[in-house]
Amino acid sequence: MPEMRHSVCALDCPDCCSLLVQVEDGHGVKLKGDPTHPITQGFLCRKVTDYLEREYNPARLLYPMKRVGAKGEGRFARVSWDEALDVIAENLQRVAREHGTEAVLPYSYAGTMGFLNGAGMDRRFFHRLGASRLDRTICSSAGMVGMNEALGVRYSTEPEQFRHSKLIIAWGGNIHGTNVHLWPFVQDARRNEAKLYVIDPVKTRTGAVADKWFPIYPGTDLALALGMMHVILGERLEDAEYVAAHTRNVDELRRHVAGYTPQRVAGLTGIAAEDIVSLAREYATTRPAAIRLNYGVQRSERGGRAIRSVAYLPVLTGSWKEVGGGLQLSTSQGFHVNRAALEMPQLQQRSALGREARMLNMSEFGRLLNETNDPKVHAVVVYNSNPAAIAPDQGAVKRGLRREDLFMAVLEQFQTDTADYADVVLPVTTFLEHTDMYLAYGHYYMQMARPALAAPGECKSNVEIFRLLAKRMGFTDPCFDDSDDDLMRALLASEHPFVKGITLEQLERERFVRLHVSPPGTPFQPFANGGFGTADGKCDLAPVNLDYVPPVESRLGDRDLLRQFPLELMCSKNDNSMNSTFGHRDSTDAETAELWMHSTDAMPRKIGSGDAVRVYNSRGSVIMKAQVNGGVMEGVVRAPSVRWPKRSPNGQGINTLVGPRLTDVGGGPTFFSCLVEVEKCGD
Repeated sequence: MPEMRHSVCALDCPDCCSLLVQVEDGHGVKLKGDPTHPITQGFLCRKVTDYLEREYNPARLLYPMKRVGAKGEGRFARVSWDEALDVIAENLQRVAREHGTEAVLPYSYAGTMGFLNGAGMDRRFFHRLGASRLDRTICSSAGMVGMNEALGVRYSTEPEQFRHSKLIIAWGGNIHGTNVHLWPFVQDARRNEAKLYVIDPVKTRTGAVADKWFPIYPGTDLALALGMMHVILGERLEDAEYVAAHTRNVDELRRHVAGYTPQRVAGLTGIAAEDIVSLAREYATTRPAAIRLNYGVQRSERGGRAIRSVAYLPVLTGSWKEVGGGLQLSTSQGFHVNRAALEMPQLQQRSALGREARMLNMSEFGRLLNETNDPKVHAVVVYNSNPAAIAPDQGAVKRGLRREDLFMAVLEQFQTDTADYADVVLPVTTFLEHTDMYLAYGHYYMQMARPALAAPGECKSNVEIFRLLAKRMGFTDPCFDDSDDDLMRALLASEHPFVKGITLEQLERERFVRLHVSPPGTPFQPFANGGFGTADGKCDLAPVNLDYVPPVESRLGDRDLLRQFPLELMCSKNDNSMNSTFGHRDSTDAETAELWMHSTDAMPRKIGSGDAVRVYNSRGSVIMKAQVNGGVMEGVVRAPSVRWPKRSPNGQGINTLVGPRLTDVGGGPTFFSCLVEVEKCGD
């Protein structure tokens, strides 16, 4: 008889959906959204609706493997778990003995959003080893710093409130494509005559159905926010009472933005001066108004300060006072679980120099592999990530991965580009096959799930693999014997009022529990009465470091570079995949092989839709298929990300073209500050 089992989607998406898995004879036959979950509301995105294709794909890795070919060749032989773990442990011990424990580097990100398999036993293992620490900056670090600089704490408007908004601005947020469970609340608002505006260089799914699309030059969001503040403060449209009670230094900000006239900002952003004025006036006078700000804004050289400046807007207008107002970037900081009890940083071993283990920035992975010394990186353990596809400066990354003196173990579900360079590959479970607890960054519901399906072959969870590795390394600390339930109980042992009182038993019984961010039945309005995360509870509006300077690689940046490479590349998220997770799918490969172009740029290059084109700059080239589709503004090309490089005709992925330059704050990658040229293949 069919049976319905519960799970939680672990993909790196704000929605963190509650799932129902239909199981027949132990085999999953269908996934659907949980209709009782307030955000999931009974439906799923396309990529997760089809997730069982991934679950049962014949290319799924099922057994440990050891390299028998050259690095990058992808030739392996099956070995036992005992042999695989022995090889890894022996090499980690050898590297630690010969070069010091800091010569070992973990590399991971959000391949799963589960606490246990994302940042649990692995953290304990690398702390105990004394490995270099990884600064996990690849996605959101610049935006996190920007929000902290603006508000002192990263709380956001909850998605349910968007239905009450009268104006919704999707600023770099493709709600309909990559945050689809916010969309029903947006639709509710529009049925009540709300307007939806989109600010984005790309005409996304959301932009295509919006009331207005404001195409903006890549990396100029800081300038636009300053221009809007010029209008709001210059015309005294701010909420004077709220600003006086809950902010500091507004007059400094007023003087600063006086120089960012609509005419000047129009030249910087590509948005007409009259549109800047009308947008600012409408935003300031429409109540309530909400901004859905997304992380694409911070993937440029001025990205962190752009986030900060946009976050000032609802403070100036007092929008935080209203249900349906404010701003959403991420809700994740609301999950005040006991991470220290899970990760156990007290296990951290001192380095050979007697200090805390060094911190290395994952956005500089190419440099770390090729240039870092004292000590040089001699061993890498990769899990929950695919750096050979997703890391910037891909040429340098691949050079480093080919090093014969580098040992690498990879925990994976499929034979990715990164796995091709591994010395040992270990097969890991999917989120349908293991226990975990989940935060969300698009809502305030904590969730947990048990295995809904049996793990195939010899797949093991990340948690179990690092338990076994700890034993192989001779670590006798009792914490490495903790069960999954022990880890979850440790996480929930928090005294923060948002989490205190939520128990494992409650999560097991109810599947999802709203954080105690506000009394039951009342909306969460974190800054309605001030309460910003500063010493005095006031938002500091001092415009320190808020001058706009164009990115080096932009149409207003380095003139010599622009003459060689006159197009700005946007490698933004693909609607129907998740970073490189679904790169094995032919449909995903076809979508991520496209290069969107404006007809004004395609015509002089004699390029038409369907033509093979070479996209290139001084760092390399990528072969793609042109789509002249009106989806980008003039001077911009877009590559939906991220294609597996080995599926490209020349074996190169789009991040070959992205340089190593970092964001203004937070040490993040500048994926959207990248100049290229495009030519038709064969010409």
